Amino acid sequence: MKKTYKIEVDCANCANKMEEAANNTPGVQKATVNFMTLKMIVEFEDGQDPKFVMPEVLKNCKKVEDDCEIFF
Repeated sequence: MKKTYKIEVDCANCANKMEEAANNTPGVQKATVNFMTLKMIVEFEDGQDPKFVMPEVLKNCKKVEDDCEIFF
């Protein structure tokens, strides 16, 4: 399953850090962050519920960029 989320991030470098953090989250097969459109596309592993995975993605992203936001 693939979902798109609106994000709030300050710079392209921060967006890259968020993408890496999201990709290192259990339950995420692949995540892509587009700084220009302020969107994050997350492809979830089979059987994973986005309602449970996305709070973990946000937690991991805040470790590298504490003022980022993901709207889900």
